[in-house]
Amino acid sequence: MVIVVELPKVEPKFKASFLGFTKTAEIWNSTACMIGLIGTFIVELISNKNILQMIGVDVGKGLDVPL
Repeated sequence: MVIVVELPKVEPKFKASFLGFTKTAEIWNSTACMIGLIGTFIVELISNKNILQMIGVDVGKGLDVPL
């Protein structure tokens, strides 16, 4: 069995990305961010606590730093 691979006639030209920012990467990053944010809201609704209270940070008392 012989497999023949045909090479493309034209070499594709890719533009260099600006510091790794490509359209595809930005779409994936924004999608992951939206999923994480919605997930955080769902967890807060179910537990009736916000994320800071869940990890043990007191909320509503300011920074409590003596001046």
